[in-house]
Amino acid sequence: IYYILLIFITFALFIKKEFYNVSFEQLLFTLKNPEGGNFDIVYRGIVFVFGISTILLVINILVELFIKNNDISAILRFKFKDKTFIKINIFNGSLLRRIITFCLIVIIGVVVPISMIGYKDYAVAKKTKTSFFEEYYVDPSKVNITFEEKRNLIFIFVESLETSNFSIENGGLFEESYIPKLEKIAEDNISFSGSDNLGGMVQVANTGWTVAALVAQTAGIPFKVDVDGNEYNPEKSFPGAYNIGQVLEKNGYKNYFMMGSDGDYGGRKKFFEQHGNYQIYDYYYAIEDKYIDKDYFEWWGYEDKKLFSYAKKKLTEISKNEEPFNFTMLTADTHFTDGYMDDSCEEKFDVKYGNSFYCSDDKISKFIDWIKKQEFYKNTTIVIVGDHLTMQNEFYPVVDKNQRFVYNAIINSSVDTDNTKNRAFTHFDIYPTTLAAIGAKIEGDKLGLGVNLFSKRRTLLEKVGFDKLEENMRASSTFYNEKILWLDIKDDKEDKE
Repeated sequence: IYYILLIFITFALFIKKEFYNVSFEQLLFTLKNPEGGNFDIVYRGIVFVFGISTILLVINILVELFIKNNDISAILRFKFKDKTFIKINIFNGSLLRRIITFCLIVIIGVVVPISMIGYKDYAVAKKTKTSFFEEYYVDPSKVNITFEEKRNLIFIFVESLETSNFSIENGGLFEESYIPKLEKIAEDNISFSGSDNLGGMVQVANTGWTVAALVAQTAGIPFKVDVDGNEYNPEKSFPGAYNIGQVLEKNGYKNYFMMGSDGDYGGRKKFFEQHGNYQIYDYYYAIEDKYIDKDYFEWWGYEDKKLFSYAKKKLTEISKNEEPFNFTMLTADTHFTDGYMDDSCEEKFDVKYGNSFYCSDDKISKFIDWIKKQEFYKNTTIVIVGDHLTMQNEFYPVVDKNQRFVYNAIINSSVDTDNTKNRAFTHFDIYPTTLAAIGAKIEGDKLGLGVNLFSKRRTLLEKVGFDKLEENMRASSTFYNEKILWLDIKDDKEDKE
């Protein structure tokens, strides 16, 4: 039992050491859906957890044996009015001592991990009911969306990209920018910010890991898992949601999603296939397409250098088709821990992770330059966003996530605005804003929980504030369960049919 409790404690320590601001929901989802992930951190976790637990157990055994063999004793006497009413040998032979020690270990082994990995907040949220979705959620399938023009969309999700990487001069946290070219892109194009300077979107609960961020930015909803005892089923991926892919498919677009990793990881493949009938170009597709060798595996599958090369090849083919396209991409080189660097990367900084961002910055910039030289560019809008805040602990000089923002930039938009500064917004607002950027007119300028940032409407974050929005994104919602996840009632009906 002592060993098991040590494992709990060291596991919590590992999570706290490795991950910045990880939520219990994220941890729960990742543990339940590990297929297709990068197992480097898993191996490190196994070594850390079982290594330290085993060492501590051995030390405990050796101390016990030393005490027993050397007959060491220390007596604690508790007196009241000069009379001893209890005497404890705290080392050898005391049953009471062992009981007290055991109780302390149990308390530490249970309470400490629960506190460190955020289970307490999760448990409280599960018991808290909210009617927030009934009040604010706008069903996109029931909104009148028309297109004055149908521009192509290239939607680039960059792993862990936040504006904290900017120079201090432009609102970042470093003397010299880790992403100078992306910083310049944000400066020269449309980029919404929560301040007078460059900035980005605020991350709220259940949007802070990759699949959650993808769902939030394309469907305007948080990724709520294990709600009221029901578990998210990737085979039925948010059947009540209506995302950007479905809007575009209905309007004659063809959707594509390219990533250098396994599409099944986190249920990403199912989500995009079920919402817009996306053609999935993932790691295994690249093998089938003979783009990479069947035995090739680097980082999460294949690295971003190959990803951008493959994207150029596919975009050249896709652009020849008659229908407009939505080509969505997800990079991986800047994933923690410390990111990935290929042979072409320059080691400009002393920090490995900073060099990974710097190298990715160069690749993305060159990819954008390539797009601008293509014939299809004149009718194409490019949206670049980070998926979520960087999870690597102790990389940034601030620990308050409210001082950090997720990157966004829109290039060659069909509409413009001078209202990009001092906008408090979240992942949800990217959904209608992206549609507006490619020429869509949205009745009411609201989709899901998102607001079109090109409009004059206030976002939910601007209306209710961070604390209230955060609280309601964590709380349990009957509306979310029944209308978006289709849990309980609708699952029973489907089973009967």
